[in-house]
Amino acid sequence: MARKLLFLLPAALFAVLVIALAVGLRHDPHLLPSALIDRPAPDFTLPGLYENAGGFTRQDFDGRVTLVNFFASWCAPCREEHPELLALGRLPGVTLDGIAYKDKPDDSRRFLERLGDPYRRIGIDRSGATAIDFGVYGVPETYVVDGTGRIRHRHVGPLTAEDVKREILPLVQQISRAE
Repeated sequence: MARKLLFLLPAALFAVLVIALAVGLRHDPHLLPSALIDRPAPDFTLPGLYENAGGFTRQDFDGRVTLVNFFASWCAPCREEHPELLALGRLPGVTLDGIAYKDKPDDSRRFLERLGDPYRRIGIDRSGATAIDFGVYGVPETYVVDGTGRIRHRHVGPLTAEDVKREILPLVQQISRAE
């Protein structure tokens, strides 16, 4: 009897592995939960991307809804979403700030010079510590922060026109009306 059970052990382990993989493949990576939703944004102080510009700190959430976009020059999906960020940055009532994640300042500057700079303010997170505090899994990620500095929404992955139309702009308008 024990010999038969020992013989079935590899088959049982294989079945458990197959089930785990099947569940993992059905998981949508854009549905990653954030523990910071409806909580204050983490405290941070980052140097600015340009020497003549100031840095970016938590205190810069100055009573208006702000979109905080984590990006990097080496990130292909960041290039993909960049036209949407340029369009967002031109909209009245939308404040867009950027955080260059684990990127060399020269590379970030060249990236923005080539593709356009949609940001009001840009901080450099060379170590990735601020991204960790925000709960960033990978770039690009965009956070909607209300005028009191509370994180209200997190978008994982590149923004599309549909995401902006369906999720981001309605939330920005809703928060702005409520404040």
